[in-house]
Amino acid sequence: MDFVEILQHHLLDHRIVHLFTVGSASIDLTTHVLMMWISGLILLTVLMIARAQSGPVSHGWANLFEVFIIYVRDEIVRPNLGDAGDRYLPYFLTLFFFILICNLLGLVPFGATATGNIAVTAAMAITTFLMINFSGIKELGFGHYVQTFIPHGLPFWLVPLMFVIEVLGLFTKSFALCIRLFANMIAGHIVILAFLCLIFIFKTVLVAPISIAAAVGLGLLEIFVAFLQAYVFTLLTAVFVGGAVNPQH
Repeated sequence: MDFVEILQHHLLDHRIVHLFTVGSASIDLTTHVLMMWISGLILLTVLMIARAQSGPVSHGWANLFEVFIIYVRDEIVRPNLGDAGDRYLPYFLTLFFFILICNLLGLVPFGATATGNIAVTAAMAITTFLMINFSGIKELGFGHYVQTFIPHGLPFWLVPLMFVIEVLGLFTKSFALCIRLFANMIAGHIVILAFLCLIFIFKTVLVAPISIAAAVGLGLLEIFVAFLQAYVFTLLTAVFVGGAVNPQH
């Protein structure tokens, strides 16, 4: 098995079982779909436990989640969305925790990184695209929201060009979110596998200590990256939604 085959085996999505067929489309349970189901199940289970442990004096999981929830609310959502932030807080919390759990599951033995699948990150980017437009129309009204695509005081002959650029900007923002998360999550796994494969490429155990040490170090770094990428995706989403809700800023 060469390096390319190893990468394909560990990084690509694989069909586990066929579920059903809709027309000519085959609906299958794949590795990354299973990881997303497990992520959702873990998140729901732990949140239900945390809710039972919350109260005037919270304890256990409630304390842990309270730290993240308050941070996302006070440092990400409210600074970017202002007074409207609390209305959209559930979406941002769902986004942050789902991405975080998916990222961390990719570090578990026999697990897989669903966020290393561009189809998964594209789906989340599409929800962000819809949220940007939904929140802008909801807060400003359709007419006023469309007017924000044209900067005030712009010469008349530049209006068509700037409108097209602003509309394209809506798509490029979501596209950047999709590629950023996908690339960052898959890159770390590729580098770790590359270090481990050095043992088989050189066919000697002399490089094993260096390869294993580098892989372990990068694995620990990947834990940080899992949190960082969940934070970055949520932050950029808040910035983009905030720009739609508060165009004056």
